[in-house]
Amino acid sequence: MAMIMDSRLRTQGSGTQVFAIDRLRDGRHRERLFFNVNIEIKDVSATRKNMVVSLTEGEVAAEHAAVVAEFIKYARIPGFRPGKAPAAMVQKQFGKQIDEEFKQKVTSKAYQDGIKESKLDVITVTDLQTGEIKAGAAATITVTVDVRPDFELPDYNGLPTNIAPVEPTDAEIDAAIDAIRSESAKFEPSQGPAQKGDFIKLSYEGTIDGKAMDELVGDKQIYAKVPTTWEEVEGETEGLIPGLGKHLGGVKPGDKKTVSATFPAGFAAVPALAGKTASYDVTVQEIRTRQLPALDEVFCKTQQVETLDALKKRVAERLKGRKEYENRQAQRNQITEALVSKVSMEPPASLVEDETQSVLRNFITENMQRGVPEEQFEKDKKALYDSAKKAAFVRVKSRLILAKIAEKEGVKVDEKDIDAYIYREAIMTRENPDKLVKELAKNRDRLRAVQQSIILDKTLELIVTKANVTVKKAEGLKG
Repeated sequence: MAMIMDSRLRTQGSGTQVFAIDRLRDGRHRERLFFNVNIEIKDVSATRKNMVVSLTEGEVAAEHAAVVAEFIKYARIPGFRPGKAPAAMVQKQFGKQIDEEFKQKVTSKAYQDGIKESKLDVITVTDLQTGEIKAGAAATITVTVDVRPDFELPDYNGLPTNIAPVEPTDAEIDAAIDAIRSESAKFEPSQGPAQKGDFIKLSYEGTIDGKAMDELVGDKQIYAKVPTTWEEVEGETEGLIPGLGKHLGGVKPGDKKTVSATFPAGFAAVPALAGKTASYDVTVQEIRTRQLPALDEVFCKTQQVETLDALKKRVAERLKGRKEYENRQAQRNQITEALVSKVSMEPPASLVEDETQSVLRNFITENMQRGVPEEQFEKDKKALYDSAKKAAFVRVKSRLILAKIAEKEGVKVDEKDIDAYIYREAIMTRENPDKLVKELAKNRDRLRAVQQSIILDKTLELIVTKANVTVKKAEGLKG
């Protein structure tokens, strides 16, 4: 009998039912149920949901039939042409593969239907409970998801920021030139007395409560005693023994003195020394005094300028550029802090945890490169995790806020942005730019991450350009 097929959508409770309507030529109608999507959303938190999706027996059976049909289409079974083998024979030979594919298809359908009907803005799936999935029976799939938080944006125009003056002082210019001269300095033997900036060749041997430190420091004997080493008098960078350089002013070759050194409470290089005070017997062997090159025409030419005024001008420009960069970074930090403080929102737990692990990995890698033993991280595991989670919370929250502002402002990534990123990465990693381009083309996830990072950066820069700026008074000025 001839018929015309139509479709209708019917909602019943929390479920959506789609029906096929067969309209017969004689005017009669026949209604056939195609599928039924029944969804229940349970709140775990503001940003975590349990999505319970129930599929009817018919839907599950349809997925199973589709998978079997696909296997029949490509199965190679002796005595049968491709696509002609009996379904029972195909299922017997490929039962395990069919079952795996079938369960995956049912799970995928439940998730896709659930997202479509619930309209949840899912960030990531955190858990999946499939229960029993078998042909000829209904199925219930529970998907736990983290969703994008819903929040109101604050007014981000005209946020207050404070910056420092960018014009360098004469003292700053002179100090910068002295630093350049120090790079070409010579160290001449001296009979003392030693002054700040001099280098002292010395030996030392330490004790704690009158006992030698050899056993206490293990294989880090450099903290117990050394026959020869160099130490800068009152240097900006502290040496191995805390505060040792501060005790060396005024010494002469051959001098002997005893100095005290207290190790920080969190001394990771040798945990056994943490918080302890050691006494070191120091013998001065030699003094070298830093001799700066004369500030004359010869020196200026080594810096590719003809005169001292030209050198001062170039140094001033560099100092100003550095201050402008520091101001911009300070503004970005101030804007980020302001946005985070103005928005009441709990970031998704999965994003915070992922970022926490990233912070921890970076911290541990950097400190292991400095010689901090792995057991120290295990000892301070809870404190490190708590600190990393606190930083991660702020980072994730700020990114979510910036992403929403970017959407509102229509911030996009263009070809110039990608080119600039590749140029910076090539310089930092010393890789061929073409290689980076090929890697991005192959790794779509990395490309999306790069694009998102660029969007957030451009958005933050946009807000900075709209900020109210207050220039702080230079130190030493009164007003």
